[in-house]
Amino acid sequence: MQVVNKGDKVKVRVKVNGVWYERYVSPRMLLVDFIRDELGLTGTKVGCDTTTCGACTVLLDGKSVKSCTIFAVQADGSEITTIEGLSVDSKLHPIQEAFRDNFALQCGFCTSGMIMQTYFLLKQNPNPSEEEIRDGLHGNICRCTGYQNIIRAVIDASKRLRA
Repeated sequence: MQVVNKGDKVKVRVKVNGVWYERYVSPRMLLVDFIRDELGLTGTKVGCDTTTCGACTVLLDGKSVKSCTIFAVQADGSEITTIEGLSVDSKLHPIQEAFRDNFALQCGFCTSGMIMQTYFLLKQNPNPSEEEIRDGLHGNICRCTGYQNIIRAVIDASKRLRA
């Protein structure tokens, strides 16, 4: 076990959206702060800092996680996908298009977390029922309460991805 003294930095090496990054950070730095402050990927939002709202949702080794509850050092050696990693060559991902086309963006603060959770949900279940969508998004909160449009967007996205 490595002993870390106060003020020491630890090396974190992660692959984010297909690119390897290496930084020395405080051992207590949260993954969301690492993504935003160290890598400059500000699509991932800091919402509640208590794992309640889901605005900070990213994929860590293919699994949906709330990056405000994980230390950056815990992600060392892992592959992370953020909202920036979904679009390719400035072309929106079909889930992003479905959210835009179904007016599911609201104020936009929860959107990246909702889209990342939707991406994870549709990877697990490409054709979910409305009940399964609601269950799959239950850890993400839209403070604008735009849930009906978000549900429509997820249904639309599942159709687009299966076409």
